[in-house]
Amino acid sequence: MDWSFLAFVIFATIAILGSLMVILQKTPVSSAFSLVLVFFSFAGLYALLGAHFIAALQILVYTGAIMVLFVFVIMLLGQDEKTTDIKDTSLLFKGVTTLGAIGLLSVFLRAVMGSKEIVAKGQYSEEKIKELGGNLQAISEVLFKDYVFHFELVSFLILGAIVATVALAKRKNTYSGEYHE
Repeated sequence: MDWSFLAFVIFATIAILGSLMVILQKTPVSSAFSLVLVFFSFAGLYALLGAHFIAALQILVYTGAIMVLFVFVIMLLGQDEKTTDIKDTSLLFKGVTTLGAIGLLSVFLRAVMGSKEIVAKGQYSEEKIKELGGNLQAISEVLFKDYVFHFELVSFLILGAIVATVALAKRKNTYSGEYHE
């Protein structure tokens, strides 16, 4: 039996079930913690593909930093209340979203079933990656040579998100003149 296939099935199942839990949870904090489970399963999938550095980054950056930021924003804004239940939505809304989901699923399945090759070929073959010194060297060369502007732009966007979060958390209540903390 191929253990990598079994591990793939386990990680993929955890990712799908975790994604469903993100959508179906009643509180935003519970959804955020379900998203952590999805991120860990993605890290496992990356490790199965031999991209160990990306798997470690997945855990450190997404599971660690980004999810802490999400939970921090949720807690700061006081949004840890139950959201609208699916039973309270109209039948038209349920029908439109169901049709949209079925449409997206059919497009996805058609793209997957119609493709001749499962793994996309990039400019970096296994031999070229070994020649460069491994995955870390290949990723860093692409990131800091070809995409350095994009890398810095993302850091400014994250900084802007942090400033906006603090501004929203400290906003003045226009009705009572009080500050939210």
